[in-house]
Formats: sequence, C-alpha cells, structure tokens
Amino acid sequence: MLRLSNKHLAEIRRHGEETYPQECCGILLGTCAAEVRSVKETVRCANADTEFPHNRYHIEPRDLVRSQRDARERGLEIIGFYHSHPDHPAQWSPADLEEAHWIGCSYVITSVNKGKAADTNSFVLAGTIEEDKAFAQEELVVA
Repeated sequence: MLRLSNKHLAEIRRHGEETYPQECCGILLGTCAAEVRSVKETVRCANADTEFPHNRYHIEPRDLVRSQRDARERGLEIIGFYHSHPDHPAQWSPADLEEAHWIGCSYVITSVNKGKAADTNSFVLAGTIEEDKAFAQEELVVA
C-alpha cells in the first residue's frame, strides 16, 4: 500500500500538467513499515530522455544519488517513483517495466489528457531479481 497526502498527489498531478505533452518524473521519499510505504516528500526530476520524452522518462543517476543521500540525512528513504503518461492511461507499459529496477518500490503513474491530469494509479515492483520482476496493482491511499 502507498499512502500520500492530498498535497503530494496535487504536486505529482501538477508536475504532469506542467510538462505536458512530455512525461514528467520524480522520486518519492518516505518511510516503509509493514509493507506500507508513506510518502513524506516528492522530488521533481527533469526528464533526461532526449529521444522519446513524450512516452519515456529517465532520471539521471546523480539525481537518484543526491535524493538518496538527502533522504538518509533526514531518516527517510526512496520508496518509489512517479511519472506521467501524456494522453495515455495511468497503467504501466512494457517500457515502464523494462526500465523499473527498484524492487519493492512504488511506481505512481498519472494520465494527463490534453494537458489536464486525470487518473492516478500506483504499482509495486514485485519479485526478487531482475528476471522475475513484475508490476502489481497497489492500493493508493490519499489522506
């Protein structure tokens, strides 16, 4: 399960609208206890995919390292990622699964239709190794 505040959900959705028609992307920082990931902060990242930014995203490794270090200093960790799907459903794509590597993390996707955020869904990357990873729908609790 992924818990996030109305404020964090609004930040994610606004980011998707601002970057439309390209995909936005970012990192979710928070805590994890008993399989419940709780978002404490969203970190906007620039989409570094220069070839297909309208339907792919890439977070620079230096942004990941910086976010991980900053989170650790505050007693948090990277618990997931978010991105948008411009004019496509808020469902993971084969490319999303191929590029997902943080097993046990949440992957939040917001569909942005004609510049307006629509549905938002969350998926947990399940599995134990790269070869058996799979996305599973995850309960998204907004409070």
